[in-house]
Amino acid sequence: MSKILKAKYLLLRRMVQLGIMILFVLGNYALLELKTSNGVQKAMLLSSENATFEGVLVSKTNLSHILSGDLSFSKLFGSIPLSDPFATLQLFVAGGSLAFDIWLGALIVSLFYGIFVGRAYCGWVCPINMVTDLSAWLRRRFSITTPLLNLPRGFKYLVLALSLVLSFLFGFGAFEAISPVSMLHRGIIFGMGFGILGVGAIFLFDLFVLKNGFCGHICPIGATFSLIGKFSILKVRHKVQNCTKCMKCIEICPEKQVLDMIGKRDARVTQMACIKCGRCIEVCGDNALEFSILGGKNENA
Repeated sequence: MSKILKAKYLLLRRMVQLGIMILFVLGNYALLELKTSNGVQKAMLLSSENATFEGVLVSKTNLSHILSGDLSFSKLFGSIPLSDPFATLQLFVAGGSLAFDIWLGALIVSLFYGIFVGRAYCGWVCPINMVTDLSAWLRRRFSITTPLLNLPRGFKYLVLALSLVLSFLFGFGAFEAISPVSMLHRGIIFGMGFGILGVGAIFLFDLFVLKNGFCGHICPIGATFSLIGKFSILKVRHKVQNCTKCMKCIEICPEKQVLDMIGKRDARVTQMACIKCGRCIEVCGDNALEFSILGGKNENA
C-alpha cells in the first residue's frame, strides 16, 4: 500500500491518460446493424474515419457520447467544443476560415489551463508523456547520463515560432501535419500506421540522445501550454524547513530547472515549464513538497 501511495500521482496520471484515450475510442466508433442484399442481418463496428458500409442501415448505436474527435479538435458530451490552441493558431495563420466552434473550443481549453492547471496537459493528457516517461525510467535504470546533443530548453519556443511561419507560408498547419502527438493519438483510436515510426524515434531520442529531449526541448505544443499556464493557480510549493537536501526531487523531475529553490527557501514553483506531474512530491520523503492553490504563507515565489 505504501508503494501505491508513493506513486499516487503517477498512477492517477496513467488512469487519466488511458481513460481519455478509451473515451475517444468509444466516442469515435458506432455499432451498426445492417441488412445485406440477401436479407441477412449483421453487425459491424464503424469508425468516423471509415464511414462507408455495404447494406441497408437498420440501427446505429454510438458507443459513447462523452468524447469524440481527437486531441486537436474534439467535442465533450456531443456539444462542448475543445480545441488545441496551437493547432487552432496554426490553421488561422495558414489562412483557414475557422468555424466558431473551433475558436470557442480553443478559448475553453486556454482558460482551463491558463487559470487552473498550467502546463498539466503535458503530464496528464498527452499520450507521448507515457513514451517519454518510459525512456526516462530506462535512463535511470541503466545510468544513461551523458547527452549526445545539447539543446537549450528555449528551443521549443523557436520551433513554435517556426511552425507558425511555415504554416503562414505554405497554407497548412506545418507542425500539425507531422505532430507525433497527433500521430500517436489518432493511431491508438483509428489504427496505427506510419505514426509508430515517429513515436519510436522520440522514444530512442529521449533514451539515448537527450533526457526529456522531445517534451522539454522541442515540442511546440508544450511551449504553447507553458505560455498559456504561466499564471495558473495550481503550483508545487516547497517548505525549506522540512528539506534535507536529498535532491531526489531534482533527479526525478523532467524539468529540473524549475526546482531552483530546493533547500534554499520557501517558495512556489512559478516557472511555466512545470508539467504538474507530481513526481517530485512522490519521491520526497521529507514532506517538503506539496501541491498548492493560490499560494501560502511566508513564500518568496
